[in-house]
Amino acid sequence: MDTFDSLQTVRAPRLRPGDRVRIVSPASPPNREGVARGVELLTSWGLEAELGEHVFDQWGYMAGRDEDRAFDLNSAYSDPGVRAVIATRGGKGAYRIVDCLDTDALRRDPKPLVGFSDITHIHLALWAQCRLASLHGPFANWSDGWSGRASADALCRALMTTDPVILHQDSSEASAAVTRDGTATGVLIGGNLDAIRTEAGAGLPNLQGAILFLEHQRGTGLGEVDRALTQLTRSGALEGLRGVALGQFLGFDQDAGDPTLGGWGIADVLRDRLTCLGVPVLGGLPAGHGLHPPTIPLGTQATIDTTQGTLTVQSAVT
Repeated sequence: MDTFDSLQTVRAPRLRPGDRVRIVSPASPPNREGVARGVELLTSWGLEAELGEHVFDQWGYMAGRDEDRAFDLNSAYSDPGVRAVIATRGGKGAYRIVDCLDTDALRRDPKPLVGFSDITHIHLALWAQCRLASLHGPFANWSDGWSGRASADALCRALMTTDPVILHQDSSEASAAVTRDGTATGVLIGGNLDAIRTEAGAGLPNLQGAILFLEHQRGTGLGEVDRALTQLTRSGALEGLRGVALGQFLGFDQDAGDPTLGGWGIADVLRDRLTCLGVPVLGGLPAGHGLHPPTIPLGTQATIDTTQGTLTVQSAVT
């Protein structure tokens, strides 16, 4: 069985002024004002931003039918003039099209995908099927209040330079109290916990030799986090990990446990489920569903250092 040590990461060329970027909606539909702001931002970097054919479609809670969302992704992947693909938002639906991706086109002509949340399904599929490095980053459905200048600058650097990305532990994050001392180096893989859990036994790649990045959206309770981590453990998916990097777990009080739940809080659940893996765990990374999201390469070599409180990740582009 292949481990990350034996696999070669495929990286796309970094973007340059004049390059075309395709905006697509693989999951839920965006709003037009946010996408227009995203186009404006990309254009300010000297890029040519264009929209997929079905960006504003709606079919139930998804941005169009499965075949149309997959068509937009694959059209971008097969167009040699498109140099990066940016999702408009997460939500629901990306998990329905991961088996329809034209990974042959990406092997011939790699280009990075940007997104997070439900887009984690596609990040996992791109690594599992063609070892493509991608970017856990903000959506093209842009909001200056939610993302802001720091997020814009981080996304621009991640797409247009080969600088490594360094995240520093933030003691105010709910996961910050969960640390198992040590350093670890491996390929960074992961994203949204619910998406990773869903892919267990289906599209989740072998994680032996990897550093697993986890974040969790607001709206579910401690039991759901416990179920997700227990499912991953019981499936054997976490065997052979070198380390765990914990991002934001929103909606949980950092300090106080719930007296109706035996006094446990989110840190207790994470500590109970993860420190038994016997690998370094770094909590408190300011990355996930919160304000001002950074852009984090996935599928490239990363190092966690609990003494320094840092996650350092090599660029997804060359």
